[in-house]
Amino acid sequence: MSFEHKIRVYYEDTDAGGIVYYANYLKFMERARTEWLRAMGTEQDILLEHSVGFVVKRVEMDNHAPARFNELLSIQTEIVELKRASLVFKQIIISPANKPLVSALIRVACVNILNMKPQAIPEKILGEFSRVI
Repeated sequence: MSFEHKIRVYYEDTDAGGIVYYANYLKFMERARTEWLRAMGTEQDILLEHSVGFVVKRVEMDNHAPARFNELLSIQTEIVELKRASLVFKQIIISPANKPLVSALIRVACVNILNMKPQAIPEKILGEFSRVI
């Protein structure tokens, strides 16, 4: 099941030519994953209170076409792999003309933030993730 989040491209997101600087796509995707988690009923600040965090372990990103200043982009997010302590998201950034601009596979690991060691995804959250795969 795919989750959609919209993001407006601000001037600060662009380079001198008004095109989104490539690293900012990673920020857009991070925001979309956070909003996806929130839509599922999980707030990251509550997880942090329990020493649970999610960290990006790997990113494979392909840039297909540029996004430009003031465009309203759609970011589609879905889980394509779920393990006990990690998951892989597929994210696609779509233009207002419905063209794919950027696609990425992002592996995220669950860690104990006190020692930064991998840990199992809490059962309640794992159940919610399993429900949407």
